[in-house]
Amino acid sequence: MISVEEALAKCLALAKPVGSEIVHLADAGGRTLAAPVTAYRDQPPFSASAMDGYAVRDVEAIPGRRLKVVGEAPAGHHWPGTIGPGECLRIFTGAPLPAGTDRVVIQEDVTRDGDRIILGRDLGSNTNMRPSGADFVAGATLDAPRRLSPADIALAAAMNAPKLTVSKRPDIALIATGDELVSPGEDPAPDQIIASNTYGLKARIEAAGGHARLLPIARDKRESLEQVFDMAKDAELIVTIGGASVGDHDLVGDVAQDLGLDRAFYKIAMRPGKPLMAGKLGNATLLGLPGNPVSAMVCAELFLIPMIDAMLGLPSGPRPRLKARLGVDLDANGPREHYMRSRLERGDDLPVLTPFGSQDSSLLTILSGASALLVRPVDEGRKRAGDLVEYVPLTQLFS
Repeated sequence: MISVEEALAKCLALAKPVGSEIVHLADAGGRTLAAPVTAYRDQPPFSASAMDGYAVRDVEAIPGRRLKVVGEAPAGHHWPGTIGPGECLRIFTGAPLPAGTDRVVIQEDVTRDGDRIILGRDLGSNTNMRPSGADFVAGATLDAPRRLSPADIALAAAMNAPKLTVSKRPDIALIATGDELVSPGEDPAPDQIIASNTYGLKARIEAAGGHARLLPIARDKRESLEQVFDMAKDAELIVTIGGASVGDHDLVGDVAQDLGLDRAFYKIAMRPGKPLMAGKLGNATLLGLPGNPVSAMVCAELFLIPMIDAMLGLPSGPRPRLKARLGVDLDANGPREHYMRSRLERGDDLPVLTPFGSQDSSLLTILSGASALLVRPVDEGRKRAGDLVEYVPLTQLFS
């Protein structure tokens, strides 16, 4: 067995960027920007009013001052004249300030009488205008790589970029294995269970920016496994679930080996998830996840998601770890790094992390209720409530 750290390094060595494509801005949300976006003009491109009111010369912004209204400028319409002494312009939010003005007095601070206004007593110091280039100037960039947030999309639009260069979505084939499995909605026999892993993994993969394909369940026969592997041969990443252990019916490793698998490792010193496997199969990378539902999902979070990041050209590495206070006493850990499903609650200085009483790797209800994975190092001694511990947050990952 190798360590979690060694296994991740080998997984990332197998994960290569998958290239880029150009998409319309409207379709770029959540994608990974692969090339910078450059602004070709200032934003705003002119000094603009930040409020509805009256554009004036700042030197004439004097309480009680009477000014003549000589025109009006709604948003999207430039008033062509120049404001002289004793004059002002009715202006609306977003409209360009006319020549000769450098302040907007908001309409609440003005009394209007026909074509005249009287400025109020307390005008304040705010000029209520947005200078040209206040947001960004020509030549500013939205840097890559980055996962495009809604705010990034709005910024790219303001930069007048109708199309963006983004990383291609890695094509990931999901293969559940086992005679005991049937798909959701089918009528299972008394000795069968519903295949849940691939559906949870598909949701997680697509949230991370990949494209997941659910292939037919591969039965515990060489012919069935070979057929499904053939259906996955054009994928960039093949993820098998189950069948990678050492039982008489666990055939994934042997069949993949016969098909030319160049295996990078098999088995890691981790709970849950000891029977993890990775390697190169033809042009694809193969990641063999354990069959137990929790093991599959936890291993996916720790290994598959960093691989997807690498394939998208994003910075990749171990999932972020945060600090918390332990909520209960724990016995010493054994020779495998343990990722314990836990509840995370507010504490006085740091969050309080309390592992669930049962850590059985088949219990999806526990995983669904977990907000974090408590990380217990190899051979760690007994821990007391209140001790400082590390965890991987899950609330935003699996919800």
